[in-house]
Amino acid sequence: MPPSKQDAGWLAAAAVLALRARPLSRPNPAVGAILVKGGIVIGQGWTQPGGRPHAEAVALAQAGAQASGATLYVTLEPCAHESPRGPCCTQLTIAAGVARVVIGVEDPDPRTAGDGIARLKAAGIAVELADDPACHASLAGYLMRKRHGRPFVTLKLALTADGLIAREDGTSKWITGPEARAHAHLERAMSDAILVGGGTLRADAPRLDVRLPGLEQRSPRRYVLTRGAAPEGWHHLASPQAIADPATDLTDVQYLMIEGGSEVAAAFLDAGLVDRLLLYRAPVTFGSGIAAFRQPGANGVPPGWTLADRRRLGSDWMEVYQPA
Repeated sequence: MPPSKQDAGWLAAAAVLALRARPLSRPNPAVGAILVKGGIVIGQGWTQPGGRPHAEAVALAQAGAQASGATLYVTLEPCAHESPRGPCCTQLTIAAGVARVVIGVEDPDPRTAGDGIARLKAAGIAVELADDPACHASLAGYLMRKRHGRPFVTLKLALTADGLIAREDGTSKWITGPEARAHAHLERAMSDAILVGGGTLRADAPRLDVRLPGLEQRSPRRYVLTRGAAPEGWHHLASPQAIADPATDLTDVQYLMIEGGSEVAAAFLDAGLVDRLLLYRAPVTFGSGIAAFRQPGANGVPPGWTLADRRRLGSDWMEVYQPA
C-alpha cells in the first residue's frame, strides 16, 4: 500500500531522530530509523559518530527477534553496497524478516541509488518511497553534497528591528538576548563548519565555538573568507565559489554556517550560494548603521525568499527563510 498519513508521522519522527546524528555522522548522512510493530515502537536508531553503525542497524539490533514482521521507517534508502565494516543495511533488513519498509528519500549515492529498494522488493518485502518533505529537510546537507558537490549553506544574522546588524562604528555585540544566542550556539553545534569574513575576524576576533553545557566538543571547524592567509586555528576560503571546489578541505563538510557581516552575506547571496536564512530579530533600533541586506524587500529580506518558520526566543524573534 502507498504511504499514509500515519506513515508520514513515523517518517517525521525518524527525521527528528536523525538530527541527533548531526554533524557527528560525517562523512556519512545523518539518518533516522524506527521499527514499528502493532503500532508500538520496538526499535529506533540514528547514524552513530563516524558513520557506523547505520541507523537501521541500531534499530534492528534494539528490536532483535521482534523485527520479524515489523515495518521499518527510515529517512534514507537503506545502503546496498558492501563495506569492510559490516553487511549493508538491505541485507540486515532482509535477514531480520522485516515485512515492510517505508523510505523517506531515495539515496543519490550511485553505490545504492535505487538498488537498495530493488533488493528489498526482490526479497519479498513491501517497499514504499514516500519522497517525504521532513526527510528531505533532515538530509539537506547530504543531498546538497551528493547532487551539487557543495555543503548546504545557512546564513545567520542577528539584526535590529530596523534591519541593522551593527552601528555606524561597526560595533554589534549582544544585539540579541541570551535565549537567541543559545539557539545560535545549538545551530553551530549542528554544523560541520562556520565561516566569517576577514573584516569580522580582525575586528571582533570571534571564537565561533559552542558554549552550551555538554556540547562544547561539537564546535565546528572555523573558516575565514579572505584573499590572505588564515591565522593559526583557522582555514582559508578564497571566494564563495570555492565551497564547491574539490580542491578545498570542505569535501567532508555537509553543513556550512555563515556568521560574517554584510559583505560576506552579500557575496554569498550574490553568488546564489545561500540555501537558508536564519535571522534573529531584536526589539531594538539603532536608527543608523550597517544594514543586513543591500536591497531588502517588504519583509525585510532580499526578494526571492519566503518565511518558513518563526518563533519567539525570549524577547527576540527567530525567523527562517527558504528560497521561494
